[in-house]
Amino acid sequence: MERRSERRLVNLEPLATFRVDLDPVLDLGDSQWGHRRVVNIVGGTFDGPRLSGTVLPGGADWQVVHADGMISIDTRYTLRTHDGAYLYITTSGVRHGSPEVLGRLARGEDVDPSEYYFRLFCRFETGDDRYLWLNRTLAVASAARVAAAVRYDAYALT
Repeated sequence: MERRSERRLVNLEPLATFRVDLDPVLDLGDSQWGHRRVVNIVGGTFDGPRLSGTVLPGGADWQVVHADGMISIDTRYTLRTHDGAYLYITTSGVRHGSPEVLGRLARGEDVDPSEYYFRLFCRFETGDDRYLWLNRTLAVASAARVAAAVRYDAYALT
């Protein structure tokens, strides 16, 4: 009997481009999990085919910098859509690159995103009927660190 392997393709549907404005890094020092940093979120915007609005002040990125320089990303913050809905977003991911590139990023220099890896997994939560589809949607993003912000393009996995 011949077995057929059914392959399901994953598609990426553009969701929005985010710009998340940040306060300077708060360095908490070394802990048992690595070098802990907190970066407070102070605002921003997002715009895309199905989602647009503002990033509200509050929330943060609770980062761990590992011995090899890789940063584990862990953000939680609130969005307000253009039509007044409130959304909770969490992202988790990693940023890594060569020591030279990571040093340039740490100094706030403009670094081409192709020189390092910065990827996110995004989850949304809301009670607003217009956006309930987000509660059942997983998203991934390709990100870049700029002077006082993070910019990322998010794609819904369909």
